[in-house]
Amino acid sequence: MTQAPIRTGEPKGFRSAELGWPELDRIPHPPRRVPLLGDVLGVNRSTPVQESMRYARRLGPVFRRKAFGKEFVFVWGARQAADLADESRFAKHVGLGVANLRPVAGDGLFTAYNHEPNWQLAHDVLAPGFSRDAMAGYHPMMLSVAQRLTEHWDRAAAAGRPVDVPGDMTKLTLETIARTGFGHDFGSFERSRPHPFVTAMVGTLTYAQRLNTVPFPLAPLLLRSASRRNEADIAHLNHTVDELVRARRAIGGGDGDLLDRMLETTHPDTGERLSPQNVRRQVITFLVAGHETTSGALSFALHYLARHPEIAARARAEVDRVWGDTTEPAYEQVARLRYVRRVLDESLRLWPTAPAFSRQARQDTVLAGEHPMRPGAWALVLTPMLHRDPDAWGPDAERFDPDRFDAQAVRSRPAHTFKPFGTGARACIGRQFALHEATLVLGLLLRRYELRADPAYRLRVTERLTLMPEGLRLRPERRAPVRGPGSDLRRPVPGTGD
Repeated sequence: MTQAPIRTGEPKGFRSAELGWPELDRIPHPPRRVPLLGDVLGVNRSTPVQESMRYARRLGPVFRRKAFGKEFVFVWGARQAADLADESRFAKHVGLGVANLRPVAGDGLFTAYNHEPNWQLAHDVLAPGFSRDAMAGYHPMMLSVAQRLTEHWDRAAAAGRPVDVPGDMTKLTLETIARTGFGHDFGSFERSRPHPFVTAMVGTLTYAQRLNTVPFPLAPLLLRSASRRNEADIAHLNHTVDELVRARRAIGGGDGDLLDRMLETTHPDTGERLSPQNVRRQVITFLVAGHETTSGALSFALHYLARHPEIAARARAEVDRVWGDTTEPAYEQVARLRYVRRVLDESLRLWPTAPAFSRQARQDTVLAGEHPMRPGAWALVLTPMLHRDPDAWGPDAERFDPDRFDAQAVRSRPAHTFKPFGTGARACIGRQFALHEATLVLGLLLRRYELRADPAYRLRVTERLTLMPEGLRLRPERRAPVRGPGSDLRRPVPGTGD
């Protein structure tokens, strides 16, 4: 669906809230605001999302913050977020950390401005790559990469060692998107350190976030060395992708994956192709967004499963019942893991790994009948707080409970209260890919292991535009065999190795 144009024209850099919110003074802000500097007292620059969540609890569903002369409006109330989801009045706003990624991702699907034609072109060309038939084609490769993970965890289980959950999930999801989308193997599980692509990616995400916490005129001075590292990181990402594309062109095409679509497919109506520069930007977008957020979602889900053995047992029983003793579950069997999917959704509710999205007014409007907005005025939807709004989720919204996502509970909730993938026409194009991959992997791990948590561990969340559990380690223990009727399948028990 083609979006209606935004009448404000091309963005002209950051728009502070007072330019678009004529009654800004009605919106609460933190106490102890300092002239010129704004709301900076006691701020932790490394955790801006969690800092904003603390303010949200104190200030209510619409609030504002000011830093170094820039004013931001945050929204997290379910009623206000539902209003912002109205595509006829609001559209995606590319701002804050997302705009800071444009030096590397440019007009890729995630970072393109609404007026840039390459967004619609790329979306129309690539959308068939996430059809049901395409997803079924990716499934065997997802299984193959997951097997490399379980081989790694089997060795840890046999030795009684814990595993680095975020690190291993990052390896898994990077290899999955690289192989399914681009026919490339980074060899992540054969490395003792993260792949240099991952190191460079984390560097660019962290730098993009740091830019939000430094006064713009002083950024070149205060972030001089960080800026040089960021330039080197971007150069490495570009070089990696250029080599990947060069290798594909050298063999004359692949198996119809995302890269083939980027290189060869023309728009069905206009006959246009993606330019070489835009191909590079789209590949980087998919490699980064296609693994960073999914690895976080899996990591949070595994944390909660290990902390709630009764929920893990219920999910594991479903896997055993639905998959039986099959060694490799079929594509259709993954969608039948409804409770496992609820575990994943509940993890994404509490800690959506893409923790915010921005919306801007297409025209003069009034947000939820309360706050006037001019064209181009924008607000940042704080997704972890939207997902905790007691008006939508009840007074126990902080509690982990996958049954919030059973069919009856979902039908009883207002629309637009669960937004881990954004909203509207610019919502994540790969969300079904991510959900299938994550549900498959959780099912495989639950069937194979008991997950033992470190009793001393307390969840800490690290922020680099995306969210990830910090320092999360679990000890996997191999389960006894699952035997269906007449089955002679044997799986090793704890301590027996392979």
